[in-house]
Amino acid sequence: MSTRRRDISPELATARGRVAGLSRDRDPDDPVFIEAKRDLAAANIDQFVKRALAAAPPLTSEQADRIAARLRGEVR
Repeated sequence: MSTRRRDISPELATARGRVAGLSRDRDPDDPVFIEAKRDLAAANIDQFVKRALAAAPPLTSEQADRIAARLRGEVR
């Protein structure tokens, strides 16, 4: 059986490590832990978007604007 490991960015690896380390001795509502989890989510989203854009044809300006608006919370 072969498993394929995706390459992850240094930012994602750092964010994962930080969350793992903080999860050992921080409460779930600790502000530093919450910030680290938010940074991990952002790093995951960033890596996903980079891969999706690399595999897709170029977006129109309207499509890019709609996606950016969604990231800003302006569109559901």
